[in-house]
Amino acid sequence: MLPSGYRGLSLWHDTCDDDFAPRPSLPGDLDVDVAVVGAGYTGLWTAYHLVRADPTLRVAVLEKEVAGFGASGRNGGWCSALFPASLHRMATERGREAAVRMQRRLHDTVADVGRVAAEEGIDCHFDQGGYVSVARNPAQLERVRAEVAESREWGFGDDDLRLLDVDEVSDHVRLPDALGGAWTPHCAALHPARLVRGLARAVERRGVVLHERTPATAVGAHRVVTPHGTVRAEHVVLATEGYTPTVAGRRRAIVPVYSLMTATEPLSDDVWERIGLERRTTFADNRHLTIYGQRTRDGRIAFGGRGAPYHYASKVSPSYDRDDRVHARLRTILTELFPALEGVAFTHSWGGNLGVPRDWFPSVRHDRHTGLAFAGGYVGDGVATSALAGRTLAAMIRGEDPEDLTSLPWAGRTSRNWEPEPLRWLGVNAVTALMTSADWSERRTGRPSRAASAFWSAIGQ
Repeated sequence: MLPSGYRGLSLWHDTCDDDFAPRPSLPGDLDVDVAVVGAGYTGLWTAYHLVRADPTLRVAVLEKEVAGFGASGRNGGWCSALFPASLHRMATERGREAAVRMQRRLHDTVADVGRVAAEEGIDCHFDQGGYVSVARNPAQLERVRAEVAESREWGFGDDDLRLLDVDEVSDHVRLPDALGGAWTPHCAALHPARLVRGLARAVERRGVVLHERTPATAVGAHRVVTPHGTVRAEHVVLATEGYTPTVAGRRRAIVPVYSLMTATEPLSDDVWERIGLERRTTFADNRHLTIYGQRTRDGRIAFGGRGAPYHYASKVSPSYDRDDRVHARLRTILTELFPALEGVAFTHSWGGNLGVPRDWFPSVRHDRHTGLAFAGGYVGDGVATSALAGRTLAAMIRGEDPEDLTSLPWAGRTSRNWEPEPLRWLGVNAVTALMTSADWSERRTGRPSRAASAFWSAIGQ
């Protein structure tokens, strides 16, 4: 892709404070202490925490395109404490105390991202206005109430997650068919491309070397092979998230699922008066097939959701970033949520892949014998989660863990591989169809979908 083309990847790239000129490729063979494959959030946060703790470390980051090319530059801009695996699922593996500690670390990480951005002079439009989940039919309301009740059982109070009545929902966002909802303060809206590009500059200031336009053709113990040379390192971090299936030998480790987005033109004050979101609270309703939205600093709504098909053999391609049918559906959903948007122009449509492990449980691990490390599988909840993952990987690699991060439930675990094709294609697309059907049924009947409930129970959610 030509440098001028990077701005066309998303609204975020188009409005970023960066020219996206590629940094030099790897000039030849290189010896370092830590080689990081992937210049997204996970790789850059890992590099950041490594050199912040030990400025003498030689760290190199290798990126196939440019920093922030993938999901880190294209996502919905939710820096949230959401985690794909439930507290019950985490407790099953490591106990109740570890599960609660993991959730509280995620709560703290949201604010940590904003703090580091401020310290490093990264203008990523960070505003911690929380997240409101709105119930728009009785089935959704039942789930919201159950979620808040479960939160209480795990020791979290109103300061972490609070049930809202209709009037309280309207204090955050004005949806004409809202029946109630829940709000958590542990979420911030931000500009994802500004954050990832700012992190790249921050690690460079601290001595990390970034080589862009440098694809990794082979990743193994203590080495990364590229077309430009081989990097030898004591530790190798694979931070490729939804692109992991493109790495040799890892086709079935992660499924790349595409999430698509659209954005409105900047809205008038009159329209915003009818919508709300004065504090840039991120929003969604409680449907099964995920949607997500935010008010941008320049007065737009950036809105996205699932529904794009999984592509056979875990293929990833720029051609999958746009799907006219899904983008049209997203625009329809957003206008249904906010009738005030009728007639408003939509200026951007884009998409990208995210990584889904077989058990929907993210992992952070490091093999001291081979030097290989990995973090990922965030299932779309990766903005804050990747920041905690990078901090944890840095502790694992350095062998120093004063914050006791390496005992958290995701540390040291590995999800089993996905099934071979065509079972993988059939299964993933069947889940999308199931969630679409469940949402339609709940809108029509107001009753929770038994099929969807059975699926979430089956994967421990």
